[in-house]
Amino acid sequence: MDVLIKGSSELNKIFAALQRTAGRLRRDFGEVENLQQSLRGAQDFVQKASKRIEESILSDLLLVRPTAGLLTPNVSRPGEGRDEFVLSLSGAVNFVRANPHFAISVALRSMDETKIAMIYSPIDEKLYYAEKGYGAYMFSTYHSSRIKVSNLSEKSDLTIGYNVSGNNQMVGANPRITGCPALDLAWVAAGKFDAYVSDPLDYAEIAAGELLIIEAGGKITMDSELIATNGKAL
Repeated sequence: MDVLIKGSSELNKIFAALQRTAGRLRRDFGEVENLQQSLRGAQDFVQKASKRIEESILSDLLLVRPTAGLLTPNVSRPGEGRDEFVLSLSGAVNFVRANPHFAISVALRSMDETKIAMIYSPIDEKLYYAEKGYGAYMFSTYHSSRIKVSNLSEKSDLTIGYNVSGNNQMVGANPRITGCPALDLAWVAAGKFDAYVSDPLDYAEIAAGELLIIEAGGKITMDSELIATNGKAL
């Protein structure tokens, strides 16, 4: 197999599976745009499309590691070995409204440790990825570049992503609510956001983002809230 991105052959096999799935998602997105006059129709279509896409990519991922377990917001299946794929379609609410800000998040975990992480935005075809111990990267238009968290700390300079109930936002900073937790975490890793604060999320939404942020030099904690930062903000 030809190497597509900087990293191991296994990472490239997972990316190839993501690309196949992304092509189907782009076609489905075109259909959703045509259904916007009927929100219920769009919701039903996306629900069916999400299930179909999930089944498709999971079957592709199992070609990479056939004995791996599977974890998604809808599926929990133990494998025969020590490995597990963790998968989520993040930002599905945006997808329903024909908003292109959504992503596929996939992590390969081995012995309860994330080894490979990918967050892929299928509409603009940008990939954020990391392998444990080898840094974090962004891939776009056949070029990989290393990413790092920002170094900003002054409150007035901070851009913070939020996914919280109520009005629990830092006064003086620049808040952003995008509706796609996986990309929010990727943006912290890439320095586009300085921090991200969220109510508790399904682990499938954050498994990939956690490794990305750590490999990009940031910090992430998951207690009563999920807080990801560049290590200087908050």
